[in-house]
Amino acid sequence: MWTDDLSVGIDSIDDQHKILFALIDKLQDAMSRGESRSVLGEVFQGLIDYTEQHFRNEEQLFAQHGYSGAAAHQAKHLDFVKKMQDLFNQFHENTNFMIGVDVMKFLTDWLVTHIQGTDRQYAPFLLDKGVK
Repeated sequence: MWTDDLSVGIDSIDDQHKILFALIDKLQDAMSRGESRSVLGEVFQGLIDYTEQHFRNEEQLFAQHGYSGAAAHQAKHLDFVKKMQDLFNQFHENTNFMIGVDVMKFLTDWLVTHIQGTDRQYAPFLLDKGVK
């Protein structure tokens, strides 16, 4: 669930992060009803859409404003995409009985670490450049 303490102070970025939290909430609700497998395909498609839009947006802001930490941040994005591809393959190959739990844990851990750590590193720089 999204809380204000996760905000990086940039509305456009926070709004995009809220999309991922909505996907996590959707998966959690499905798991509580025993329907995680049927919803997981939708969650994966949402993640594909999310990562394409959100990562591209962040990386464009970095390039536009000359953020020196762009390469390291982009590497973290690539790690996320690689892990999601691995989980997606497990889902399609039906090789992981606990795939819903694994996806939920990965997303939750990654989001908290990424937003509260990595994204907060660039936030002051972009805010100083007038990004809102």
